Amino acid sequence: MTQQLDIQLSFTINRELVCVEDFSPALTLLEYLRLSGRAGTKEGCGDGDCGACTVAIIGKRADGQPHYQAVNSCLIPLGAIAGRQVLTADGITQCQIPKVAFVKEPVTADQLHPVQSAMVETGGSQCGYCTPGFVMSLFAAYYDGTPNDLSVEGNLCRCTGYIPIRRAAQMVADATIQDQFSEQLVAASTTLVPLAYTGHDEQFYRPTQLSEVLELLQQHPDATLVAGATDLGLEMSWHRQQYPILISLEAVEELQQIHQTEDFVEIGAAVPLSHIEANLHGLFPSMDEMIHWFAARQVRNRATLGGNIGTASPIGDLPPVLLSLDATLKLAGPGGERTLPLANFFTGYRQTALQPGEVIVSVQISKATAPGTARRLSQSYKIGKRGTDDISIVAAAFVVDVDGSNQILHARLGYGGVAATPARAIAAESFLIGKPWTAATMQAMKPILQEAFTPLTDLRGSAEYRQRLVVNLFEKFFVEFS
Repeated sequence: MTQQLDIQLSFTINRELVCVEDFSPALTLLEYLRLSGRAGTKEGCGDGDCGACTVAIIGKRADGQPHYQAVNSCLIPLGAIAGRQVLTADGITQCQIPKVAFVKEPVTADQLHPVQSAMVETGGSQCGYCTPGFVMSLFAAYYDGTPNDLSVEGNLCRCTGYIPIRRAAQMVADATIQDQFSEQLVAASTTLVPLAYTGHDEQFYRPTQLSEVLELLQQHPDATLVAGATDLGLEMSWHRQQYPILISLEAVEELQQIHQTEDFVEIGAAVPLSHIEANLHGLFPSMDEMIHWFAARQVRNRATLGGNIGTASPIGDLPPVLLSLDATLKLAGPGGERTLPLANFFTGYRQTALQPGEVIVSVQISKATAPGTARRLSQSYKIGKRGTDDISIVAAAFVVDVDGSNQILHARLGYGGVAATPARAIAAESFLIGKPWTAATMQAMKPILQEAFTPLTDLRGSAEYRQRLVVNLFEKFFVEFS
C-alpha cells in the first residue's frame, strides 16, 4: 500500500464531479453537503434514526449488480464517498438545480421525478423537513421495484402522517422505468478504487487487499478501522470525535465474500447486513428475525457483520444470535490466521480478544444439529422502545435441539443488554440438557434464568425489568415452539 497521500478526494454529486482538498476525511457527507450549499438534504437527529438526511449512492446489490442504495448521510465519513456517485433530492428532477436554493427558478410539475410528483399529488408533505429523506428512500426503492412500507421504515414524519406517503409509494409501485437514472445504473461501476488521502491533518486509507490492511495496521497501530461506519458515524456526527487515521475495510474483497457448503456458512466481516438478509434468508430463522429488526434499510445497507461484533457493544443485536449458533471467528494478524469461538471473543465491556494488528476476517456458522436431533427450535427476540431503528433493551436468541421423544439434546441461550458483554446463560443451558421439552421443565428453569445475569439500570430499563425479560423471552420461545 503506497504511503503517497493524495491531496484531492473526488466523487460525484448529482452527476457533478466534485474534488475536495483539505477537508477532514472524517467529516460526514451530510456536513459536507450543507457546508457546500446543498441544503436540500436535511439534518434531523444526526444519528441515523430519523432518515431526514437520506441520500442515494450507487452501490452493489446482493447479486452483485449496481443499484441505488438509500443511506444516512449523517453517518458516512467523507473518505468513504471517494469515487462514488451520490444523488440528493435536489438532483433527481429533470432539470439542473443550482446549489444555492434561493437563486433557482421554481421547478415545474413536469420536471419532477415520478416519486416527487407522487408525494405532491397525495399531499405527502406538510412542513417538508422530512420530505427529502422520504423522497430519496422511495427513489432508491423505485429503481429496485420495491417502493413499499419497508423502503421507508427508516424515515420519520412528525406532522404529515404516513397514509399520504404510503399512497405515494403505491402510485409508483408498478411503474415502468426507463430514464436517465436507470441508464446511469447500466453504465455504473461498483468497484471501489484504493485511496490514501490526507486532509485537515487526518488520514484516510482504503486498501483493496487484506495484506494491505495488515501492513497499514503495523505502520499505524493506533489507527481506527471503519467499514459501514453506522456505529463510528455516531461518534463523528454526535460526539464530534476525532480520528487521526482511519482504515476503511469496505473495498477489501476477501472480507466481502459469502461461502456456503453443506456443512457451514462463512460470512465475510465486511458483508453488509442487507446482503446477508437477501442471500441467506431462510437458512437461520433467528438471524432472519433479528436482521429484520436491525435498524432500518438505510443502516442495513451499510452496517456489517464484523462491525457489529467488533464494536463489542453489550447491546449489539447480532452477537446473541451468533452465540446461540455457536459461531466461530476467523481472525488475521501479523502472526497469521487463527480461529476463535465467538463465546471467547468478548473479554469485558467494549473489550475483545483481538491482538494488536488483528482484524476479523469472517464468521463461520455450522448448519449441523446435535446427533439424533429430530427438530431444531430456533428464534430471536428484540425488545426496544421502537420497532425498527432502535437500540435493544434486551435481545435474546435461542437454539434447542430435541429428539423424537421430545428430549433436549442441545441448548444455547444467547443474550444482549443484560451484562457487560453479550453472553450465554450457561447454567440454564446445562440444566436443559436431557430434560423433556415440557412446561414443567420451563417452570423449573425459571429460577436459574432469574439469577443468570446482574443487569444494570439505565434510561432504557431497570435491572429488574431486564431480569424479567431474560426469563419471559425464553418462556415466550417455549410457548411458540411447544
